[in-house]
Amino acid sequence: MNTLNGKTLFITGASRGIGLAIALRAARDGANVAIAAKSSVPNPKLPGTIHTAAEAVNAAGGQGLALKCDIREEDEVRAAVAATVDTFGGIDILVNNASAIWLRGTLDTPMKRFDLMQQVNARGSFLCAQACLPHLLQAPNPHILTLCPPPSLEPKWWGPHTGYTLAKMGMSFVTLGLAAEFGPQGIAVNALWPRTLISTDALNMIPGVSMANGRSPEIMADAAHAILVREAETCTGHFFIDDEVLAEAGVTDLSRYAVDPSQPLLPDLFL
Repeated sequence: MNTLNGKTLFITGASRGIGLAIALRAARDGANVAIAAKSSVPNPKLPGTIHTAAEAVNAAGGQGLALKCDIREEDEVRAAVAATVDTFGGIDILVNNASAIWLRGTLDTPMKRFDLMQQVNARGSFLCAQACLPHLLQAPNPHILTLCPPPSLEPKWWGPHTGYTLAKMGMSFVTLGLAAEFGPQGIAVNALWPRTLISTDALNMIPGVSMANGRSPEIMADAAHAILVREAETCTGHFFIDDEVLAEAGVTDLSRYAVDPSQPLLPDLFL
């Protein structure tokens, strides 16, 4: 089973970046993809909306469903999940991709920004899982894949931006817990994180970092695909790194993912 043909994916934050790349990779197999994101109208700073993403999914060979959904809002999440099930008949895969980032120290982190990160990252991942689980439990090969790092208590990751690290590691601990609870029930619950920076529009928010020092989102999409076609019962509780997943799948030449092959690749945070 190396295809997602006919599978239904619910992907948060899929209007652009890594979420969109995962959606398009699934669409090439003929998957149904619910694009759950806030961006329903174009943003001058960030390209892509749920509608352009759904159109791209359709053009790639899948079935796209545009769902305006702020994953901080429980009612919106439950409505988006219900709409996905009404449209496609079920949910096979949840991809927790939506995330908020603010890489500043404690004195430079407004509480509004702190709260946003906690609500979107850890709480949002938990809420989306809770809403999708009744449907995942009925699916033949169900997966939850969350984009978060291996859990770490290393002070070097916490000192520079405690708020963001707490929010991101929150997603990691949610993954740990869900894997322990639902792995025995046949749901694969795993995490995926990049070895290097991934060149997305979110990178533009980080001062001193260039898109040229990263890989394209397609490396994460290909790694996610390799995980999501695995047998759920024998694949749970893992914190995968993109290049290791691809190596296991026999892909060792990663040069095509480099944005600028002449530039050095910068390692991602938390690795």
